[in-house]
Amino acid sequence: MTESAPTDVKPRLLEAAEMHVPFDGWSDATFQAAVEDSGVDPVVAKALCPRGAVDLAVAYHKRGDSQMVAALKDEALAEMKIREKITFAVRTRLELCPDREIVRRGSTLFALPQYTATGAQLIWGTADAIWTAIGDTSQDFNWYSKRATLSAVYSATVLYWLGDDSDGHAATWAFLDRRIENVIQFEKTKAQFNNSPVGKMMAGPLGALSKLRAPTIPGNMPGHWRQKGS
Repeated sequence: MTESAPTDVKPRLLEAAEMHVPFDGWSDATFQAAVEDSGVDPVVAKALCPRGAVDLAVAYHKRGDSQMVAALKDEALAEMKIREKITFAVRTRLELCPDREIVRRGSTLFALPQYTATGAQLIWGTADAIWTAIGDTSQDFNWYSKRATLSAVYSATVLYWLGDDSDGHAATWAFLDRRIENVIQFEKTKAQFNNSPVGKMMAGPLGALSKLRAPTIPGNMPGHWRQKGS
């Protein structure tokens, strides 16, 4: 048998794990079953996934992001408004999930205290992938505020979607539209504030924040901000 390249091993493990996750979650039992079913050497599997099924859950989420980005290269996207692009991207991300139970199990896993930071990074990564795919070019504090806001919208929508039994998930898409509308209204309110006497008075302090630049290393989280010129 020809031995697979290391880059091929984790996808094989993930594919083997998917059939077990709905029953056993992203657990050690699932990881062991995936190793056995895929025929991957246990030592190699552990080296590639030190945290076992947790690392496979991370790979599953990132694979979904990659599939979403590929789907967002549709030429029709260029004709959409920003609001429509974001709505389309979030909906596409969820519709690409083959099994809601796998996502549900992942949500349960990343709700555990020891994995909440990992889960937050994944959600942030999804938001970043969406903004980047639709052409966001912001380089200041807006880079962070956009991703933070979309992270909250995406997280809330996923939770709603997991419990939605409506036909074609119509209730989820309506929920998403409302969340996006709230964001749009917030942005309008922020713009009105910036143009108000108080907002103009605060222009100096807020201007200092605008000097913060988006990180050049993909995947950085807030807290890795750098000053322009540094």
